[in-house]
Amino acid sequence: MIEIPVLDTEGKQVGSETLDPALLGGRVRYSLLKQAIVRARANLRQGTVKTKSRAMVHGSSRKLYRQKGTGRARAGNLRTPVRVGGGRAFAKINRDHSQKMNRKMRRLARDSAVLAKAVSGSAKIVKGLSFDAPKTSRMAGVLDATGTRAGVLLALDSRDPNLLKSGRNIPTLDMKLVQELSAYDVLRARQLMFTPEAFSALMADRAGAKASSASV
Repeated sequence: MIEIPVLDTEGKQVGSETLDPALLGGRVRYSLLKQAIVRARANLRQGTVKTKSRAMVHGSSRKLYRQKGTGRARAGNLRTPVRVGGGRAFAKINRDHSQKMNRKMRRLARDSAVLAKAVSGSAKIVKGLSFDAPKTSRMAGVLDATGTRAGVLLALDSRDPNLLKSGRNIPTLDMKLVQELSAYDVLRARQLMFTPEAFSALMADRAGAKASSASV
């Protein structure tokens, strides 16, 4: 069992939650995490670069002058890559860099990433994280008190407008619903922070998935 510390908004530990590694796959699958990271970064590529090949450049395909007897170096047509204004020898074309990964693999990679954060002591739960009105300075104070100002991913159970507006201007803070977390989101952050409701929702979801798979 892994103990996840529970902090208040002032950074004081007020308890802990127990995490069963079996709910998150039992172990960290590093090869799967690498595959998930490569896929996520590949899917961020646009692939819209394009240059013209010799077939795309405007110009005649006629040989400029005869091969021999002119005293000059032999030359082909205007569109050859060695001439100014010619086409590219290996022209870049639009391509799709995206990679596919099925749902079970994505979820298992996400669970391995969360488990890796928990094992390394980089996962926390913060209680009382609710604002009556948007206040960036108050959110920054919470991050300073909990030691997560250097970079943190905050997992939420629902979209709280005041909370989202309070943290959207902090460049080292990323906030996402716990249902939308991916392995790439978890691993690129230095710290992983849950609200109690988000942590309970994640554990309940994984417990239900484990029970359903065991009954099959």
